[in-house]
Amino acid sequence: MGTSSRPRGKGRAPLECVAPIHPNGVRMSRQPLPDELVELIAERFRLIGEPIRIRLLDRLSAGERSVGELAADLGATQQNVSKHLATLHKAGVLTRRKEGNRVVYSVADPSVLALCSTVCDGLRVQVAELARIVGA
Repeated sequence: MGTSSRPRGKGRAPLECVAPIHPNGVRMSRQPLPDELVELIAERFRLIGEPIRIRLLDRLSAGERSVGELAADLGATQQNVSKHLATLHKAGVLTRRKEGNRVVYSVADPSVLALCSTVCDGLRVQVAELARIVGA
């Protein structure tokens, strides 16, 4: 694995994952991402790469929900929903708490919702551009 010459630790500048954009719209140069960070980013994309997990995050973006509520909303079994919620919880994306005999989940890492929103916005732009090109 490669190493980075970037300073890390307390009191140092935060690690930037994306190069800043100059006012003219061109990305400004920066150091390449360290291999370790690339692996963490790829793991996050793999984590949300399952369609049911994106659906779960979408439902949870409106607020906390129980496993049963999520299963009913998605038309999935509680066992399947629980498995995916546990995976997202283990990765630190969700938080959970017991409420009587129910387990209630909520979003712990809103950056995942921002990522989904960014991808969705990009897809909207692509679809609009394609529609313009084909004259739909």
